Amino acid sequence: VQLQASGGGLVQTGGSLRLSCAASGRDFRMYVMAWFRQAPGKEREFVGVSTRNNANTNYADSVKGRFTISRDAAKSTVYLQMNSLKPEDTAVYYCAADRSIILSQMRVANDYDWWGHGTQVTVSS
Repeated sequence: VQLQASGGGLVQTGGSLRLSCAASGRDFRMYVMAWFRQAPGKEREFVGVSTRNNANTNYADSVKGRFTISRDAAKSTVYLQMNSLKPEDTAVYYCAADRSIILSQMRVANDYDWWGHGTQVTVSS
């Protein structure tokens, strides 16, 4: 599986961005798709996840109510809509995919098999 993330950029505090992650390969619906982010000098952290068939979504407390994950199965693409952005959201955002990951692992970066290259999001104050 290859993942291609896009949509990052520079935005002011309170603004919005939508990130996209296009996946190659078959059976897109069967992949757990997640977003992580990594700020300079910090570890990669969980942002949100869409479970198989987009049955459920789950978010980090820091983005809950502001970020939304959605999928377009026809395009094999997962989106991260980010609203009310804050300077602390500044990071490189990565999408990740896995077929076999279980619920207890979904927030753990090391448990995902496939990663995109990342896209930079910068929120100015």
